[in-house]
Amino acid sequence: MTLEIVILAAGQGSRMKSDLPKVLHTLAGQSLLEYVLRCADALEPAKIHVVIGHQSERVSASVDSHLTRAEINWVNQHQQLGTGHAVAQALPHIEAASCVLIIAGDVPLIQPETLRPLCKIESGVNLLTAILPDANGFGRIIRDPETDAAIAVIEHKDASEKQRSIREINTGVMAARADDLKSWLSQVKNVNAQNEYYLPDIIALAVRENQAINAFVTKDTLQVSGVNSRGDLATLERHYQRQRAERLMESGVSLADPDRIDIRGKLNTGRDCQIDINAIFEGRVTLGDRVNIGPNVLIRDSVLGDDCTIEANSIVDGADIASSCQVGPFARIRPDTRLDSGAKIGNFVEIKKSEIGEGSKVNHLAYVGDSKLGRRVNIGAGVITCNYDGAYKHQTIIGDDVFVGSDCQLIAPVEIGAGATIGAGSTITKDAPAGKLSLSRARQIQLNNWQRPVKDPAE
Repeated sequence: MTLEIVILAAGQGSRMKSDLPKVLHTLAGQSLLEYVLRCADALEPAKIHVVIGHQSERVSASVDSHLTRAEINWVNQHQQLGTGHAVAQALPHIEAASCVLIIAGDVPLIQPETLRPLCKIESGVNLLTAILPDANGFGRIIRDPETDAAIAVIEHKDASEKQRSIREINTGVMAARADDLKSWLSQVKNVNAQNEYYLPDIIALAVRENQAINAFVTKDTLQVSGVNSRGDLATLERHYQRQRAERLMESGVSLADPDRIDIRGKLNTGRDCQIDINAIFEGRVTLGDRVNIGPNVLIRDSVLGDDCTIEANSIVDGADIASSCQVGPFARIRPDTRLDSGAKIGNFVEIKKSEIGEGSKVNHLAYVGDSKLGRRVNIGAGVITCNYDGAYKHQTIIGDDVFVGSDCQLIAPVEIGAGATIGAGSTITKDAPAGKLSLSRARQIQLNNWQRPVKDPAE
């Protein structure tokens, strides 16, 4: 039987108190909807139908068209009249003989293995349930007292006190044949506290037709937890990050505190890496063997070679860092930067779109942008490459074994020849020849009769 999946993503999420549609809020750097789409795609459906409503164009535009192998069909629910009404909007686009799996768009931790058993159906309804210690706010599963078979779902607002004591809840995930869904949804009424067409009402209709209701109970309740508030999102974020931290430690990474690491993308690590507290990894990051990451470090879309050290409070963004490099503390490495083996970038240094040669050092309080440094270059404190003229960026080229003294300005475009020395305090506007000392300073003078101003004691 062909599988088609319907993802319900039309709601505003009023309890989030946000202008952003609920399914576009992020967990570990990706939207809730992206997680659900990837999970759905792993089930290899013929098509995925995403029902959207609130800020529909913003939701559909947020998803990369290459995110899934299956075709995504965006279905607009112009009025949000309940989950039953939402599914009904998708049914005209679905083959009558298909198995339809319905998932909410705000359950980012749902896994394909949990959903796969529900996709095998010939008739009736397959329902995913969970047992919670506190079921407040959820629809309850009503079971036949004699057979223990599921016979209905009662929403919390419509439930009696006795029914509210039930701890088994409807997760919102279910599967049925498309033709059965069409028949049942045509009979669903909106006679309830919300005046909405509830999808779970099809359970009672199926029972009335002697159709089987197969309830699959999941023990992993967080996997089916939806996001309805900022608190819910924070709970799932920490759970997700803790899972990733445990996988890192299982792979041989030492974490100073597994509860204080955030991975917002894909992190690949070598052997014997050490990561201190509050490290954040975004995008695609690769760490070689024996890499040491200090506290409060952010690394984004970068590759670090073996034996590198990133000291505290540094940012590495879009960089390629070779083996045995040291960065920081308080350093910022910006995109399109390459550090060759053994390079050292010290405290309060910013490097942008530059190559720093093997064994070169930019130790403190410097800015190097749009530059190419050779091997064993030493850049003193307070040095800046003046790469921007207000309209265009220009390059500075520095040869091997160059020494640039403190507090120099290199006005690009300029080239410093191999082995050259730039005297401290110089402003270099012309190419400096190899092996020579270049400097530009005003002559120092003394004024013998000058006195420093003194504050009036009466003041």
